[in-house]
Amino acid sequence: MSHAHSDATHAGHDDHGHHGHGDHAKYPFLAHHFDTPNQQFESGKLGMWVFLATEVLFFGALFVMYAIMRFKNPEVFSYASNYLDTILGGINTCVLILSSLTMAVGVRAAQTNKKGLLVACLSLTLAGALGFLVIKYFEYAHKFHLNLKWGMAFYQPVDAEDAELVKVEPKPVENPVLAISAPNPSAGAKADPIVPLPPADRTAIALPKAGPDGVATVALVEKAQEPAHLKPQNEDHLLDPVMPANTHKFFAIYYIMTGLHGIHVVIGVGVIGWLLVMAMRGAYSSDYFTPVDLVGLYWHVVDLVWIFLFPLFYLIH
Repeated sequence: MSHAHSDATHAGHDDHGHHGHGDHAKYPFLAHHFDTPNQQFESGKLGMWVFLATEVLFFGALFVMYAIMRFKNPEVFSYASNYLDTILGGINTCVLILSSLTMAVGVRAAQTNKKGLLVACLSLTLAGALGFLVIKYFEYAHKFHLNLKWGMAFYQPVDAEDAELVKVEPKPVENPVLAISAPNPSAGAKADPIVPLPPADRTAIALPKAGPDGVATVALVEKAQEPAHLKPQNEDHLLDPVMPANTHKFFAIYYIMTGLHGIHVVIGVGVIGWLLVMAMRGAYSSDYFTPVDLVGLYWHVVDLVWIFLFPLFYLIH
């Protein structure tokens, strides 16, 4: 991101090209281990780019994990993505894109000594970040309510108190009479008594596959006769006869990636809030806008990660 050129860019050099000794007195924001404001700015920006490179590597590993899981279980991702709310995800995408725009305008405002505009832009960016978290909270709360979780909790009934658990186990059932010793009337023989065959074992019919290995362990008996739903996010997922095995894996990777992204948004809320307080105190100007510029870079990367997460989870079926 470009920054405005000012006299501070070359401050700290005298006519002979040597560092001046009055820079730290002239520029209170200049740290003692830097010679000039420009050197401080360039060093800070280099450090931020290195940090963002590690963030790209971090999320890159998660995207590779996503690709491997999707390649191994394509039917799971195609099915489970229907449980996500595309409207809320799209709203969150728009919120983050707009917050990225206001952040960019805020950086330019700091470079051009527009304090009022800077404060307004930082306030809007902060509001966008908080709005994103609020929407994500409602998404998570709804899924937790339906037991759309990671691990074995996914296979528990939503309303366990009213649910009757049915275990798929072999049950001994007596067969009807299948063998009769018939008499021979011409021989005058007496008919033998009817002797039923001994009880035989009959294995109960398996329920629709829902568990991680394709075998159901529980079912809601009182709802078992209801027709299959068309919109799974509005019904109990355990009753869907077309739900593939290992569906819980989708929600595991979903919570990992969106949760870690959410943590980065929370960090962004903290640093943007700090920038806003300092901006209201008049700490930033064309001479010193390094914190605004660096936080802006961080926020753009956070937004970029979500732009990849949204279609991968919400749109690609």
